Amino acid sequence: MSVPIKNNISWVGKVDWELRKFHGEEYSTHRGSSYNSYLVREEKTALIETVWAPFAKEFVQNLQKEIDLNIIDYVIVNHGEIDHSGALPELMRLIPDTPIYCTANAVKSLKGQYHQDWNFKVVKTGDRLSLGSKELIFIEAPMLHWPDSMFCYLTGDNVLFSTDAFGQHYATEKLFNDLVDQPELLQECIKYYSNILTPFSSFVDRKIKEFVSLNLPLDMICTSHGVIWRDNPLQIVTKYLEWSASYQENQITIIYDSMWDATRKMAEAIAHGITEEDPDVLVKIYNASRADKNDIITEVFRSKAILVGSPTINKGILSAIAGILEEIRGLGFKNKTAAAFGAYGWSGESVKMITERLKDGGFTVTNDGLKLLWNPDEDGISGCRAFGSEFARTVVKLPPNS
Repeated sequence: MSVPIKNNISWVGKVDWELRKFHGEEYSTHRGSSYNSYLVREEKTALIETVWAPFAKEFVQNLQKEIDLNIIDYVIVNHGEIDHSGALPELMRLIPDTPIYCTANAVKSLKGQYHQDWNFKVVKTGDRLSLGSKELIFIEAPMLHWPDSMFCYLTGDNVLFSTDAFGQHYATEKLFNDLVDQPELLQECIKYYSNILTPFSSFVDRKIKEFVSLNLPLDMICTSHGVIWRDNPLQIVTKYLEWSASYQENQITIIYDSMWDATRKMAEAIAHGITEEDPDVLVKIYNASRADKNDIITEVFRSKAILVGSPTINKGILSAIAGILEEIRGLGFKNKTAAAFGAYGWSGESVKMITERLKDGGFTVTNDGLKLLWNPDEDGISGCRAFGSEFARTVVKLPPNS
């Protein structure tokens, strides 16, 4: 199935309604996704990206219904990751000599994954490919989010093909941003940024400013996943600039796991203490072993501060907390405050371990944390509330870039 996008541009991708996990088992896709491929038919014809490998045969068969494959003059690979390039082997088997335009890093990626020596044409920022009266302008975008990533821009139609930037994992038959549920769309956008692009925020800021400096008119952003931005496409660019600048809202998120409810009771009492001290702050609590980890990461991204709790087990911490702390460390959040807490029965190492991991993750840790022996009694609960109140006061007093 093809969908008209603008003038001679058609969408020829695949909507994946059933997808629930991405990047192996690392990223949850509650609302599915799409693999967006575009056919541009001017005097010359260009195919921009393909789809994920499981849909390769379906993609090529549908493409053959749309166009004689032999009249495709150029294949553009903006990004070599499998969800973008997975149908290349099936496609190139039928049109083996068609040139593939991509970055030098993409050549390495594609050869490494598919072990084929296709007709690669390496491009860099500012290179142009004539389609007749219109041109594709290539813009390298390394680390958004792989070293091989690039954008391409179609003159005349003023369309940016942005690969993973500005996208989201969101299955829809509507395709365009103005036709879908707006809160759902925003949620999937911030989740995508939080979990995938946060480590590369400096690159995001730099690349957007570089594109703006080119003074190219922008009528539409065609992403590789999710919706196409045709209604006020700069709205998502503005959001990216906001998110890339050490983003935070007036929110504190508490993440914990518990064996026999002692640490849970601590988490809830700490939350009460925070809200008593600062009624305006939004407090959210997540059990790391039961909540979706990517949803938790999204809330960490939104937060100005977090608290992380675990009981001590085998002189360590529970695996769900260890896992989410590793995720947090790798994402490299900026300008956020944190503290640790936990119950224990024997040796009590968990709080110190969490504190060290939070520091490793770049958080400003406000204190040595709170640990309680066994199940908290009334005094223990009162201590937790006081700990939450003090944490809220500390967060308010800290300068923005501490």
